[in-house]
Amino acid sequence: MKAAFLLLWCSGYPAGKLAVLHGGPFTLLFLRFLAAAAIFAALAAFARAAWPGWRALAHSAVVGLLSLALSFGGVYEGLRLGVSTGVSALFIGAVPLATALFASFAGERLGRWQWGGLGLGFVGVLLVLEGRIEAHGASTAGYFACLLGLIGLSLGTLYQKRHSATIDLRIGLAAQHVVAALAMLPLALWVEHFQSDWSPTYVGALAWIVLVNAVGGFALLFALIRRGAATDVAALFYLVPPITAVMGYFVLGERLALSMLPGFALVAFGIWLGTRREAVS
Repeated sequence: MKAAFLLLWCSGYPAGKLAVLHGGPFTLLFLRFLAAAAIFAALAAFARAAWPGWRALAHSAVVGLLSLALSFGGVYEGLRLGVSTGVSALFIGAVPLATALFASFAGERLGRWQWGGLGLGFVGVLLVLEGRIEAHGASTAGYFACLLGLIGLSLGTLYQKRHSATIDLRIGLAAQHVVAALAMLPLALWVEHFQSDWSPTYVGALAWIVLVNAVGGFALLFALIRRGAATDVAALFYLVPPITAVMGYFVLGERLALSMLPGFALVAFGIWLGTRREAVS
């Protein structure tokens, strides 16, 4: 199950890259969030899930804006601007480190291992990005968009930890996706004019993103967590950037330079160092 989760999760980056080659990223995200919201709402209705209070829904709305709209909006815009799938996954893979950093700004004390992990992760990112800005079709704006995605997901994760509510998972995800879809609608409508060619590639990539990543990926994720493998799941994310880079090489023909591998390894080690259980002491 762990291998299936990892493969499905990583496949979302090449699928997203394929889709943004045939349509606007904000249009794609509007369709993704809308379809996923409908699916989660249907699951909640079928299970007759208890309706939460408005405060819990408001917290879910904030999480949706940060963890979905800002996060995926930044990553998909970065993909459109030429950032490779492996590098975009690298940014999102650094979420545990960025979340810890933002938590320190909010007054939480970081241990020496967490600071060490942050430093190693930062050096690893620099190694991966060395010589790639303004090269191979990517631009500084593309990397900045991915950075915004990292910030959005990190803040969303921190907010969810601070304001966790006893809300049914299906209702919470439906609310998050509805708010994220509404956030994407003005950009899709007025900026991109719902740009898409509706080619078989676009439709197939969109279907894969919705059914496999947005629904199937989360289903496997929570199934693993419920089996008591939360720590193991966190460890799996260390493998997301290199596996995604390999997928991008075979699926999209993206350049996979050997010089990138030490950076990927250093980021993975930095995340492990900064998030291991002893780091919180």
